[in-house]
Amino acid sequence: MIGLDTNVLVRYLAQDDPVQSPRATALIEQGLTAAEPGYLGVVTMAETAWVLERAYGLADAEIAAAIERTLQAGTLVVESEQEVFTAMIAVRERRGAFADALIAALAAKAGCPHTLTFDRKAQRLPGYEPL
Repeated sequence: MIGLDTNVLVRYLAQDDPVQSPRATALIEQGLTAAEPGYLGVVTMAETAWVLERAYGLADAEIAAAIERTLQAGTLVVESEQEVFTAMIAVRERRGAFADALIAALAAKAGCPHTLTFDRKAQRLPGYEPL
């Protein structure tokens, strides 16, 4: 397994750079295998969602589709895959930001009955309570 940085995943998903995007695509689609996959940590997934929203202006549905595509790739292993999936669903359903949903999902996985926050938007997500 080999770790992949956010910029590799973003170049693969965005296909916006004439040099880096083809290299990222070749790696993910031909260079990695199920026996030797690429690894994407939760920080990479959160950064990717943020970059797709802020730098590329993608809508929630487009961000959710990109995350879902990543989760479905047979040559990629995503840390805390179920929690990333849960956060992706929250984004798709426009219930909140990916990072906020991921924080709550990871806290629940760790056994936390809820996550306290001052963020009013995050409070709309399952697992959050106001402080």
